[in-house]
Amino acid sequence: METLQFKTTIKCAGCLVKVTPFLNDQLTPEEWNVDILTPAKILTVNSHKLTAEEVEEKVKQAGFQIERINDK
Repeated sequence: METLQFKTTIKCAGCLVKVTPFLNDQLTPEEWNVDILTPAKILTVNSHKLTAEEVEEKVKQAGFQIERINDK
């Protein structure tokens, strides 16, 4: 399983509701999480299903900014 992390502009419960259908289209709810309590609003994805670029595209489609912060 690969772990990818991103800084995002997903900042509240309403934002999570908006991005959930885009991420759940390819991932299960257990495969991704956004820590909205941290200043960087870190999205963590634990999966082999999507590449970093595909995750970025899904989040952008939902209307949020995203930037990868690791290369694992």
